[in-house]
Order: sequence, then C-alpha cells, then structure tokens
Amino acid sequence: MSNRFTRGISEFFDIMGSAVAVSAATREGRQARTSDLQRLGIDPQRFREIKRF
Repeated sequence: MSNRFTRGISEFFDIMGSAVAVSAATREGRQARTSDLQRLGIDPQRFREIKRF
C-alpha cells in the first residue's frame, strides 16, 4: 500500500513539474519539451502550431 501511495505522490509531482515547465517555456517564448507536453496529454505538434497574437 505505501509503495502505491509513494508512486502516486511521485507521479503527481512529475505532472506538476511538467505543467510548471511548459508554462514557463510558454511565458518565456521558447519551445516546451516534448516529454513534458506528452506527460500532460498535449500533442506536441499541435501545441507548436499555436500562434501568439
């Protein structure tokens, strides 16, 4: 049970880290890492097609 709990906490922090990394990259006008986008369930190719106005 504790191993499952630890894995869940670890996965949560991985997802939050990816969200922060993608947010920071977007804010700074640079490309987000493909692995971070995929972890968040975002298609990297489609994400890169988004243009800022």
